[in-house]
Amino acid sequence: MSEATGTYSITMPRDIAEAARARSGPSGLSAYVAAAVARQIERDKLNEIIEAAEAVHGPITEEVIQQKRDALTRARKQQKAGSRAA
Repeated sequence: MSEATGTYSITMPRDIAEAARARSGPSGLSAYVAAAVARQIERDKLNEIIEAAEAVHGPITEEVIQQKRDALTRARKQQKAGSRAA
């Protein structure tokens, strides 16, 4: 994350704020919220990349998405098996 920090006032539903505070741990609510916002920004950027790719190559089908998920699952299983053997 960025080095410089600032103080901001945000409004969110009380139940979400209380759940975030309960899960924030020793790093605190500000760090928890900052990490959540950083993850959302990453997702937004990924969506922009997907939209740009689809504009050039056409939409990604569910079949292709499932093929990629299956490949990732296989790779994770192989990785876990390799780390156990080491």
